[in-house]
Amino acid sequence: MKLRTLQIGVFALLIVAWYLLTAPGLLPALYFDQDNRAAFFFGEPQKVFWVVYEWFATGDIFIHLAVTLLETALGFSIGALSGLAIGLWLALSPTASAVMDPYIKGFNSMPRVVLAPIFAVWFGLGIWSKVALGVTLVFFVVFFNVYQGVREVSPNLIASARMLGASRRQLLRSIYLPAAMSWVFASLHNAVGLAFVGAVVGEYLGSARGVGYLILQAEGTFDINTVFAGILVLTAFALALDTAVGAVERRLMTWQPRAGETEKV
Repeated sequence: MKLRTLQIGVFALLIVAWYLLTAPGLLPALYFDQDNRAAFFFGEPQKVFWVVYEWFATGDIFIHLAVTLLETALGFSIGALSGLAIGLWLALSPTASAVMDPYIKGFNSMPRVVLAPIFAVWFGLGIWSKVALGVTLVFFVVFFNVYQGVREVSPNLIASARMLGASRRQLLRSIYLPAAMSWVFASLHNAVGLAFVGAVVGEYLGSARGVGYLILQAEGTFDINTVFAGILVLTAFALALDTAVGAVERRLMTWQPRAGETEKV
């Protein structure tokens, strides 16, 4: 409870600082000129929150939010599952790993955001072009963490399990997967934000719905408050999805000691 109170207090301080920097007449020395351009460039928190309130009060946001969340969830799920599967396969297959190594590194070094126009041509301007971009962003984050987690399993532990008669399936279920899970969930927390990036960037390039579409329309009219409102909504739902990932992690990783726990003597 104390930690949550401190977190809320920091958020409140940030909002107060934002208000002081953009409210007319409060801190005039910090303004670019007498026209209060700080509010033009950075918005005003009370107006940003009012836009968010109107979106939810009128229900205008829900259709756009549903599209963006669907694109994000699909990109996140497909990218994470494919990264997990292929990461396990290559980590347990040295020959396949050696063959695919230059191609994996080449695709990873590619700035994948530039693939968005290609995906728009391939899959159209519907949700699947955004999902495809999200998959490419999420996949490599999960893949490299799984690959590294499996490769770092102690050879002595594997040898001991084999001496006790463990089959390949038992090794996978009892040793490799548990060893990789810590790496997987660490990558999933990072992948949440990347899945949102894929959805929003795709909506920027071509869409008729989505929170990214709302932000793009607001940018076209220099409505900075609506732009920040869209960013705020996306951030809130990204945090919610990250919290869900954390809940699943605590559920599946019950054997792992939590931060702050001390060993009782």
